[in-house]
Amino acid sequence: MTESTTFIYSGTELDLFATAKCWKSYWTQVIDPYLGQHVLELGAGIGANAQALQHRRYARWLSVEPDAAMVQRMKQGMAQGLLPPCHEAVCGTSLNLPRNERFDTVLYLDVLEHIEDDRAELQRVTGLLQPGGHIVVLAPAHNFLYTPFDKKIGHFRRYDKAMLRAIVPQELRIRRMQYLDSVGMLASLANKLLLRSDSPSPAQVRVWDSVMVRMSRLTDPLTGFRLGKSIVCVLQKPLTV
Repeated sequence: MTESTTFIYSGTELDLFATAKCWKSYWTQVIDPYLGQHVLELGAGIGANAQALQHRRYARWLSVEPDAAMVQRMKQGMAQGLLPPCHEAVCGTSLNLPRNERFDTVLYLDVLEHIEDDRAELQRVTGLLQPGGHIVVLAPAHNFLYTPFDKKIGHFRRYDKAMLRAIVPQELRIRRMQYLDSVGMLASLANKLLLRSDSPSPAQVRVWDSVMVRMSRLTDPLTGFRLGKSIVCVLQKPLTV
């Protein structure tokens, strides 16, 4: 894979949300059934997701990140034992991956919204999936919640179910699609309409994570997972085509 040092991520939210332990615990529980032994994480950032998901052993976890400085932070984390021994961190995007690579699971964790041509991206990585493998997308939900903060950190869009269905490659089937964090959605709507803050403060993140996410874990099932600030979509490649 070709290393690149030309991309520098302009967002600042990775460190801000790295301490959101309740939220990470929530969505990791949702996607856990779809994690295989050979995992590809695209747009891996500083490796926080690999740390959150190291509750099990993997044969291989390849983290691909276009920002070289973040790749170095991941490598430092590997040297410090913060990331599992199976972890690899490389600089680039899905475009740089050899076409003969194969993975059980491909992860886009708050990443697909940063990719302008999301349809082509999903089509490209479909070829990297083993038969029976999964693509897991976690993304911010609802364009009516789009704020200057989304624009500031490089989001082209927020997703609803119809938007995701429209870009699913023909070869894949939808295994799961649901919204998460109904209480956080109401708070985000209030922020947009009333406070109009262009970015959350560390204190706001702490309140959201420690109070609202805990409440959402109770209220989301009551709504049938029809409301939420985030959306989870799991796609599967059939065992036979």
